[in-house]
Amino acid sequence: MSNSRYNLIVVLGPTACGKTRFAAELANLIHGEIISADSRQVYRRMNLGTGKDYKDYQVDDKIIPFHLIDILEPGEKYNLFEFQKDFLNVYKDIHQRKKKVSACGGTGLYIDAVTSAYKLIPVPVNDKLRSELEQKSLEDLTDMLATYKKLHNQTDVDTKKRAIRAIEIEEYYKSHPANVNDFPKLKSVLLGIRYDREEVKNRITGRLYARLKEGMIEEVDNLLKEDLSAEDLMYYGLEYKYITMYLTNRLTYDDMVEKLNIAIHQFAKRQMTWFRKMEREGAKIHWIEGNKSMEEKLDEAMNLINI
Repeated sequence: MSNSRYNLIVVLGPTACGKTRFAAELANLIHGEIISADSRQVYRRMNLGTGKDYKDYQVDDKIIPFHLIDILEPGEKYNLFEFQKDFLNVYKDIHQRKKKVSACGGTGLYIDAVTSAYKLIPVPVNDKLRSELEQKSLEDLTDMLATYKKLHNQTDVDTKKRAIRAIEIEEYYKSHPANVNDFPKLKSVLLGIRYDREEVKNRITGRLYARLKEGMIEEVDNLLKEDLSAEDLMYYGLEYKYITMYLTNRLTYDDMVEKLNIAIHQFAKRQMTWFRKMEREGAKIHWIEGNKSMEEKLDEAMNLINI
């Protein structure tokens, strides 16, 4: 690894593809640490619904150090600007300790932001614009968002609140060019884990049923018993949206499971769409077949890292 010309190793892929376990095994080989690139795993007590899989970080009886997980309370807002700032602070700390740095996640926007060095500025709330947009449907808001030359990841606009915030940011950027907060250009190698479409479907469905059995509904119920409103909790993505609808008697259990399963499949497709967009814009993603053994995947990754 000492001969590597990369200072950031990125592990990406759609949901349920085994990214975390692979990233941990790789970090163990190269004496590295992992920075999460996931927009929801920053929240405490939101574990099964965000797929934290703490056990995946345990390799050979030790825990691989991981960062930007469990750093906020549910209800606090987190955005791309905050992620870039936090990522850079952690990256510098790991680098100064002479460890290798890996980023792992499925939030394509976050990965793109650090590998393409987005220049961002903090965006204030625009109450007038929000009031105007509130009258529109999610479909109308999504159509509006598609008209911008945007940095926003459409996987994150599955509620009106997220779509309105995305438009608010784009409107602000139109009159305030992002000319501050220069992010350094990192020498990155992108490793993608992929399965064929049918296998992804099977893995998603299997994982959903496993997490329901492990207590995902109870997790959401406990969050509802805190100060979070149902509307606020639904902001945090598909699992929280559909399970909250079930717990507030807007969906039956069977309808919730069916709709959630379909929505996660659609989400995985949007993740792959984002990664293909990155490739069209010049990113080189080295795709590793998920069905290979862990040893084969690690050998392939090490060859790519050291070229």
